[in-house]
Amino acid sequence: MPKYYTCDEVAEIYKVKVLTVWDWIRKKKLSAVKIGRDYRISTEDLKIFEEERRTV
Repeated sequence: MPKYYTCDEVAEIYKVKVLTVWDWIRKKKLSAVKIGRDYRISTEDLKIFEEERRTV
């Protein structure tokens, strides 16, 4: 089973504010699963997010 991160944890990983993570999700830059009022982001979705932003 994949590990899921909260928006707070993702913000800490990337050293950004939680509002930035919410904005990524809202703009469909980062995939997430909505559970109740909270979002969860899988390890696989974080890998995809990083690969799409990789520079040469």
